[in-house]
Amino acid sequence: MEIEILYTHNSKSAGKLNLSGSSTIADVKVQLHKLIPKLYPERQSIRLEAKGKTLKDSDTLQNLNVRSGGKLYIKDLGPQIGWSTVFLCEYAGPLAVYLWVYQRPWIFFGDVAGAKYTTAAHIAAACYSLHYIKRLYETVFIHRFSHATMPILNLFKNCTYYWGFTAYVAYHVCHPLYTPPSDFQVYLGLAGFAICELGNLGTHIALRNLRPPGTRVRKIPVPDWNPLTKLFNYVSCPNYTYEVGSWICFSILTNCLPAFIFATAGFYQMAIWALGKHRNYKNEFKNYPKSRKAIVPFIL
Repeated sequence: MEIEILYTHNSKSAGKLNLSGSSTIADVKVQLHKLIPKLYPERQSIRLEAKGKTLKDSDTLQNLNVRSGGKLYIKDLGPQIGWSTVFLCEYAGPLAVYLWVYQRPWIFFGDVAGAKYTTAAHIAAACYSLHYIKRLYETVFIHRFSHATMPILNLFKNCTYYWGFTAYVAYHVCHPLYTPPSDFQVYLGLAGFAICELGNLGTHIALRNLRPPGTRVRKIPVPDWNPLTKLFNYVSCPNYTYEVGSWICFSILTNCLPAFIFATAGFYQMAIWALGKHRNYKNEFKNYPKSRKAIVPFIL
């Protein structure tokens, strides 16, 4: 059967494809790529309506009630880049930036002869470094991405956010005039940071194990043997909860305003992501636990 493909932004025809009722949206993307070489499959968003939702690659034309002479819409998502590539860039940057400021303070503060780092500054550098080393490890060995790519502009946006905030925090914590909080506050923040980092790692492992390699299987996330994953009983996205907790604890450890600002900005963005995922879980799974919140137990 013949299907016409229209652009979402102007409803002009991109061409016509000969397909069968059993053809999937993935098949549509492959055929459209042959028709328009620059529109490789990862760059395409196929829709039933110009302003409709993106269709799943596994959807068939027959199930979507698309018949011969019907129409589908294509949105060009723009040049794409692999998720793992973006993650590696946005996480390697903060590690390099923080250690650069920490190991070469004279470049940023001038003559600092005689100035010594406080214990809090040393601990902060270790925590910041270990956090992003963990993220790099997770990107390579743990995460399984449901989408292969994202718009290439995200690379610049994400790197600006992570690298910029890192320079902002490192400049203040590594400054010769930095005044640390009490030892009790430092070690309290360190203990909370360590627990949250372990909880975040455990949650990512639990989420990875929900999806067999090479599939896009989706299941209701539940706790596993790790006691830190019990947070799944209270929120849909404990990985975000632990992530925010890590930066709150880092802020307590350093008593540094830029760190608190970074934690607040991170919470705002992760709350948006968590609410979206929470909503999707409830729509997809009719038996999804009603008592769960998105990111903050009992509240949000």
